[in-house]
Amino acid sequence: MSETATANPPPSATPTETPTAPSAPATPTNGKAGAKPKSPVFWFVIALVLAVVLYFGLSYFFYATTHESTDDAFIAGHVVSIAPRVDGQVVAVHVLDNEFVHSNDLLVEIDPADYATTLAQKNASADSEQSSYKAALAAYVLMGQKVKTAEATAQSSQADVAAAEATATKAQADFARAQTLIKDQTISAQEFDQAKAAVDKAEADLNSARQTAASDESKVNEAGAQKDAAWAEAGSVLAQFKQAGTAVDSANLNLSYTKIFAPSDGLVTRKQVEVGDYLQTGQQIMSLVPKEVWVSANFKESQLQKMQKGQPVEVAIDALGGRKFRAHVDSIQAGSGAQFSLLPPENATGNFVKVVQRVPVKIIFDEPLPADHTIGPGLSVTPSVEISSFHLPVLVLVAAAVVLAIVIVLLLRLILNRKNGAK
Repeated sequence: MSETATANPPPSATPTETPTAPSAPATPTNGKAGAKPKSPVFWFVIALVLAVVLYFGLSYFFYATTHESTDDAFIAGHVVSIAPRVDGQVVAVHVLDNEFVHSNDLLVEIDPADYATTLAQKNASADSEQSSYKAALAAYVLMGQKVKTAEATAQSSQADVAAAEATATKAQADFARAQTLIKDQTISAQEFDQAKAAVDKAEADLNSARQTAASDESKVNEAGAQKDAAWAEAGSVLAQFKQAGTAVDSANLNLSYTKIFAPSDGLVTRKQVEVGDYLQTGQQIMSLVPKEVWVSANFKESQLQKMQKGQPVEVAIDALGGRKFRAHVDSIQAGSGAQFSLLPPENATGNFVKVVQRVPVKIIFDEPLPADHTIGPGLSVTPSVEISSFHLPVLVLVAAAVVLAIVIVLLLRLILNRKNGAK
C-alpha cells in the first residue's frame, strides 16, 4: 500500500503545474509584434516635414539647373590716382582719410611763390618782345610808305623823260629844217646855231631825265628790299613774341598746378600727404574711389556655355550680410584671366596639365547700393547668373512637394503594415 501511494501521487498535485503551461504561449516573444499602430497625427507630422524638405529640395534643384554662380567674384571700380604736376612744398591739405569729395574740390595746395616769380619774369619778357614787335611793325609800315614815295618819284621821273624826249624830238625836227634853210640861205647863221644849240640842250636834258628816272627806279627797288627786310624782321620779332606768350602760358599753367583739385566725385583713400612734405612731379599722394562700382566675377570656362550679355544676375554682398541686389551681365572678357596676367602660362614644354580656366565677367548693378554703407573695390560678392528662363510657380512646387510627401508616407505605412502582418 505504501509503495503504491508513493508511485502514484495524488491527483491534487497535478493542478499546481497545469496553470503555468497554457500561460507560456500567451506571453509575446517579440515586443514589436504587439506594438500599437501609429496615430494619424504622427503620419501627418511626418508628411508635413517631408513636404517642407521636398519643397526646398525641389526649389534648390530647379535653381541650380537654371543659374550659374561663383564665389570667386569681387567688387571692382575706377581708382583715380592723384599726383602733383609740379614740384614744391605742401602748404595746405584740405581733405581727410575716407572723406567724400566732389569734382573740382580743392585737395592740396603747394607753395606758389617760386611759380609766381617765374610768371612775373615771363610776363616782363613778353612785354619786351611785344614792344619790339610793335617797333618792327612800325618800321615795316614806314618802309611801305618809303616804297610808295619812291614809286611816285620814279613815275614823275618817267614823265620828265617823256617830256624831254618830246622836246628833243621837236628840237631835232627844227634843226633838220634849219639845215635845209641854211643851204638856201633862208635863215641866218645865228638862227642855225640857235637850232643846233636847242638840239644839243634837248638831248642833254633827255639824258639827264633818263639818268634821274633810272636812279629813282633803283630807289624804288632799294625801298622794296628794305620793306622786305623790315617784314622779315617783324616776323622774327613776332615769333619771339609768340614764344614769350607761350612761356607766359606755361608759367601760368604751372602756377595753377600748385592747387590740386579733385578730378571727379569719390572717396579719398590711401592719403599719403601732410603739410610740410616736399612733393615731386608724379608722386602719388592719394587715390579717389568713385561711387560707381561693378562686379568682376571669375567664372569657370565650363559655366559660360549658356551665359550671354544682358542676362539677369543676383549679387550677394558679403559686407552686407549676404544682401542681394539685382544686376545684369554687361560683358564677357575675350580670353581667360591667366592669359592676360603678367606672366601668361606657356604650355609648350611637354608636361601639360589641363586646368579649368577662369574667365572674368563684368556685371553691372541695376539698383543703387545703400548709401549708408561703403562698397568699394575688392569686397567679396557671390553673383548668380540666370542662364535659363524656366520657372515653376511656387504653388506648383508646393503641390508637388505635398503629393510626393503623401506618396512617401503611404508607402511607409504600407511597408510597416506588411511587416507587422508578417510577424
